[in-house]
Amino acid sequence: MPFISQNPATEAVIAEYPAVDVQAALAMADAVYQAWLQWRRTSYATRAQCLRRAAELLRARKSELARLMAAEMGKPLAEGEGEAEKSAWVCDYYAEEGAAFLRDQAVATDAAKSYVHFEPLGPVLAIMPWNFPLWQTFRFAAPALAAGNAFLLKHAPNVTGCALAIEKLLQEAGLPDNVCRALIAENDTVAAVIGHRAIRAVTLTGSVRAGRTVAAVAGRHLKKTVLELGGSDPYLILEDADVAEAAKICVASRMINGGQSCIAAKRLIALKPVAAEFKEAVVALMKQKTYGDPLAGRFDIGPMARADLRDELHRQVTVSAAAGATVALGGQVPDRTGGFYPPTVLLDPPLDSPAFCQELFGPAAAILVADDEDHAVRLANDSVYGLGAAVFTADPERGERLARRGLQAGACFVNDFVRSDPRLPFGGVKDSGYGRELSIFGIREFLNVKTVYVR
Repeated sequence: MPFISQNPATEAVIAEYPAVDVQAALAMADAVYQAWLQWRRTSYATRAQCLRRAAELLRARKSELARLMAAEMGKPLAEGEGEAEKSAWVCDYYAEEGAAFLRDQAVATDAAKSYVHFEPLGPVLAIMPWNFPLWQTFRFAAPALAAGNAFLLKHAPNVTGCALAIEKLLQEAGLPDNVCRALIAENDTVAAVIGHRAIRAVTLTGSVRAGRTVAAVAGRHLKKTVLELGGSDPYLILEDADVAEAAKICVASRMINGGQSCIAAKRLIALKPVAAEFKEAVVALMKQKTYGDPLAGRFDIGPMARADLRDELHRQVTVSAAAGATVALGGQVPDRTGGFYPPTVLLDPPLDSPAFCQELFGPAAAILVADDEDHAVRLANDSVYGLGAAVFTADPERGERLARRGLQAGACFVNDFVRSDPRLPFGGVKDSGYGRELSIFGIREFLNVKTVYVR
């Protein structure tokens, strides 16, 4: 059965892509392995040159790539261009810093010489999501390629065009044949690829369900995995915060990519003294957001990437309202073609409702009220997720204390929204996954950390 790329705004079919069978997929994995045997021996200067050229191509083609993302998954053009720029940044970052991250580390022992040597682990299967088709791929690919690894890219079916565009771009950047290949395959084929001896590790960004499935298969074959999964990021607004500024930042975070982001602000927890003001400010800002076809005009958000995702979000909103949450804005499926959903605000959702205990992956925010700081932290941590969190306060030291010791998350920001940055490690705890991407930690995830001891 072919994969179908469909415009989520117009529902028009863009293209159909035939999926490969198991035999062809395994042959592709073998080809990537053979290419890796040569690629791993290239100089760092050569690998860095390819990454710099990839960065140049990403910037030169950002408008073209943005239109492709808009057509395949509904991203506004300005956000798509920004995603291409950020992908270029991570390529440049590892081209510049990777050599230092890979340098041998001497260790004093009773040997004449002993040190830690870093070498590439081998071909990696990268299973990537549709919400940031370029960035999610390049934040893995740049450090992996810098380290001397090769990879198969199994992208989400609805952004197959983006996967093929990435493969082509990297080839044009100077990557040898088969060092990066786009794998268009069904799930049962992917499971066979994970078990194939040519594949040494798997990285996945996606849902908790997908993470559990992939980790189980990889575990049976003793393959290293890195998982970046869902999130329900809490943002704490303390009683001394600048409420207007906090509301502005929270709404900006909530609406990035139409709310379809694992690290978007999702549970906004305001202390009682500022709760009413904060609720009013958030509803007013969300009400200003426009939505529509990103290829037909300038809108704040586009459609959700697929109609079934829109329908699931609406179910979560409806169930939360039935459980006692107040729908202060939105909450209705518009009578129009496409996977559109309006900016939505839920107030005071019960703790057992979807708006609190599940991830709302779309333009819907939940606002809760906490009695005090300790109550706010308990609400924030009362989640199976632990990807990001933020604190807003006039006292940065107070915010830092909560970020360091109070909040259970892989990234905690004070007076700003959570985001990924090539210079900082990225990843979560609990059901948000394990392992890290970006910075020195990301490049070392797929390395053999080798002890060398010489008497």
